[in-house]
Amino acid sequence: MSHFSKEFFKYSGLVIIIGFAMVFAFIFELPDEKFHINFLDIGQGDGIFIKTPENYQILIDGGPNDKVLEELNKVMPFYDKSIDFIVLTHPHADHINGLLEVIKKYDVESILITGVEYSNRNYQEMMSILREKDMNIYIAEKNQDFSFGSTILDVIYPFKPLISQDFENVNNSSIGIMVGFKDKKILLTGDLEIEGETELLRYKNLKADIFKAGHHGSKTSSTPALLEKVQPEIVVIQSGKGNKFNHPSKETLENFQQLGITKVRRNDLEGRIEFVF
Repeated sequence: MSHFSKEFFKYSGLVIIIGFAMVFAFIFELPDEKFHINFLDIGQGDGIFIKTPENYQILIDGGPNDKVLEELNKVMPFYDKSIDFIVLTHPHADHINGLLEVIKKYDVESILITGVEYSNRNYQEMMSILREKDMNIYIAEKNQDFSFGSTILDVIYPFKPLISQDFENVNNSSIGIMVGFKDKKILLTGDLEIEGETELLRYKNLKADIFKAGHHGSKTSSTPALLEKVQPEIVVIQSGKGNKFNHPSKETLENFQQLGITKVRRNDLEGRIEFVF
């Protein structure tokens, strides 16, 4: 056999192996017809990724830096660079910085924001990009429902549009969302603190199976009054390992314990946390 023939068979075999690997990877990444929610391991910040049984992909906040890109590569097919829906709960750096990187690198169909006034360079850049791109932009207010097949994102806060408003504490402008899939409810309140949570109590039904602790488990959030109304079976705390704020606070953990909430999941202890229904 000539040297040319040997080289031909050698590289043909390599191409076949690569082809089989790609086909296997594609099959492995096919939708499994289940609901997935991932509380991403992005450090001291929020980042939540939802994939519906119909393969809609939703990202709520993006954490403090580009680590969210690494996390998305773990929960999305490697070839997929599209996201159906993004939510920016509020424009603090630990929610928007990573989201800005996602908007630059992914094809995003729609985004939900409050549009509040806030002097953050990345926020201003993101708003500029949103104006340039052909993207659906929604301004959050109560009673907006976004349907993604069998999954519903019900906006429960703010009660009215906040566009162009100034906030002394922008945490209290956070978008609150009740995620619904069949009989499962997941409550996400961004970084709402006591003032915002007190307003949220006006909402009729806050009962949820899973509650993401407000403001990374800070003592200014997850008040007993709110927890009594939510009555979650599971609480998830998105805080970074060894963070300088000492989140989650001792007071908040005690609140959970006193109300009999024993299933507390933490990114700083576990890394990425996934629930599948």
